[in-house]
Amino acid sequence: MTTTASHHLSPAFPGRAPWGTANKLRAWQQGALEKYVQEQPRDFLAVATPGAGKTTFALTLASWLLHHHVVQQITVVAPTEHLKKQWAEAAARIGIRLDPDYSAGPLSKEYHGVAVTYAGVGVRPMLHRNRCEQRKTLVILDEIHHAGDSKSWGEACLEAFDPATRRLALTGTPFRSDTNPIPFVTYEEGNDGIRRSSADYTYGYGNALGDGVVRPVIFLSYSGNMRWRTKAGDEIEARLGEPLTKDAISQAWRTALDPRGDWMPNVLRAADQRLTEVRKGIPDAGALVIASDQDSARAYAKLIREITGRKATVVLSDDNGASKKIDEFSASDDRWMVAVRMVSEGVDVPRLAVGVYATTISTPLFFAQAVGRFVRSRRRGETASVFVPTIPTLLSFASEMEVERDHVLDKPKKDGEEDPYAEEDKLLAEAEKQQDEDTGDQDMLPFEALESDAVFDRVLYDGAEFGMQAHPGSEEEQDYLGIPGLLEPDQVQLLLQKRQARQIAHSRQKPAEQADLLEMPAERRPVVSHKELLELRKQLNTMVGAYVHQSGKPHGVIHTELRRVCGGPPSAEATAGQIRERIKKVQEWATRMK
Repeated sequence: MTTTASHHLSPAFPGRAPWGTANKLRAWQQGALEKYVQEQPRDFLAVATPGAGKTTFALTLASWLLHHHVVQQITVVAPTEHLKKQWAEAAARIGIRLDPDYSAGPLSKEYHGVAVTYAGVGVRPMLHRNRCEQRKTLVILDEIHHAGDSKSWGEACLEAFDPATRRLALTGTPFRSDTNPIPFVTYEEGNDGIRRSSADYTYGYGNALGDGVVRPVIFLSYSGNMRWRTKAGDEIEARLGEPLTKDAISQAWRTALDPRGDWMPNVLRAADQRLTEVRKGIPDAGALVIASDQDSARAYAKLIREITGRKATVVLSDDNGASKKIDEFSASDDRWMVAVRMVSEGVDVPRLAVGVYATTISTPLFFAQAVGRFVRSRRRGETASVFVPTIPTLLSFASEMEVERDHVLDKPKKDGEEDPYAEEDKLLAEAEKQQDEDTGDQDMLPFEALESDAVFDRVLYDGAEFGMQAHPGSEEEQDYLGIPGLLEPDQVQLLLQKRQARQIAHSRQKPAEQADLLEMPAERRPVVSHKELLELRKQLNTMVGAYVHQSGKPHGVIHTELRRVCGGPPSAEATAGQIRERIKKVQEWATRMK
């Protein structure tokens, strides 16, 4: 099959092919089509990075199958109401008419098929099965990993589309954070005995970046001091990026995203400055805040109004006019949009170039889909900028943008299941509960964010880290916010290296007493993971265990005494510095007893 096989397509399709490729398919789309036509499989899984053009590929293939009478009708299954309408609009541009409002009964003869949601299939699987049995059907399963969102959805898809003549599965992220099997996906067992999804054609972010199909992404990470009150009533202060327990990381993260603190206003102000710089090269560039919940989304929109003097578009999932708002924002040159989850996947707003990741969702699937909103390239040299908190998990996702992933069915045991200290940690938690009266469930208070500030921490690009810490509004921060919005990928790397070298040279000229921030390049300031913190806790528990035999006191008594002398919360919530201090103290006690 050659590009001339789709000669009947509208000249405007694909509407946003990259430079020099209008009216013809991208190389990966052509390669996937040729493989499909040669093999003629019943099931085909195409994995292509967000922004690569999965819709174009699928609809071109659908047109070919209709033209050659392999199928007589099409069913597109999408994750959301907005996306099924988007599919119908895209199909109409090449002469395929899909009904996005279909609910039941015979389909009008003017349509070639229907566009429905996974939820809709879950409600009436037999309706769609009957349609597949009556006429030869191509089923396009968009972002098919959603078919594993619930057992009922997966079962409904299997029941509804088992009789389909052809099934085309599409995804930009073929992995899930759970082990729910995805319907119509082949799993192959590796040498390690773990079953992983097997794609028929894969086009990853690294390949797309090399082809100029997607934008390079610059991640700007912000740290800062956080102070909050736990449910047990303890006030805790910690810095984003320093080694913390999982619970403490979660609480510090929530504190940073609280709109009443200083972290979010400072990061939004920096993101708006970045947007202004990007707009010098991309005049209609837009920015998006991905929020955790509706209250936060409204609060962030209010902050943006105060910072910019302009109203932000707010998109809420339960808003009947949400799709219309997204379309209006996409067609305008407005600066800011704030949304909860609606635009995190599949929604096509190609002018989005700046993002703020202001949600505590920490799965690789959601992060990849969220970043995918900013990578769609329209012309050569466009870059994307995403602002993130200095959270170890997020930074690891950012540094692994080009890593290919598959959906794993058989996950290895989670951390702690084979941990020889796991049982001791449980006993320790119980001992501390018995000794610390203020941790009783009856006295639980609501979590409360008390205070936050922001510090520019580092830039991540292409797996490398650049920059030294800087205060918001400082000349050093402006150096990175002012990177041009139109650059080739290799130019981004070179410019970041130059900016860091200039920052280091400027730092050396300042007197030592002026160094109020940690003045060390990012690559020498590794963000400590939870695993490393776990090692410190194990070390403390070992020291306390040894001191138990030496002193004859119970574990809980020793830990309570360490808390009283050294200060801070229970060990499960203590920072690395606090744990090191307790290790030092218990070593001191043990030495005295010898």
